[in-house]
Amino acid sequence: QVQLVESGGGLVQDGGSLRLSCTASRSIFGFKFMGWYRQAPGRERELVAVTTNDGRTNYGDFVKGRFTIARDNTQNTVNLQMRNLKPEDTAVYYCEAKELDAYGDNEYEYWGQGTQVTVSS
Repeated sequence: QVQLVESGGGLVQDGGSLRLSCTASRSIFGFKFMGWYRQAPGRERELVAVTTNDGRTNYGDFVKGRFTIARDNTQNTVNLQMRNLKPEDTAVYYCEAKELDAYGDNEYEYWGQGTQVTVSS
């Protein structure tokens, strides 16, 4: 079993910045994908940012260059640096990871408990 623990959420003013961190309970080298999704009240879960274990990244269209995702393998952590935050970014942000088993046959997905990001005007 793998646990993902998020930190860094909180309250920030319009235009401010936050840095979210997701720390895994073991090495993250085996995670094919790691990233962040968010869900606002009344909205469906939405991709924020994903990074692959070969260095590729993908961002939700709304990000528009404001966020940066990066792995820190030494700390078993994936970070999301967010700048120029807007009230529309208010949501619960969830860390996500996917891995293959040793035989490459099965895919496993893990989720953190979420961290609240609130952006005030």
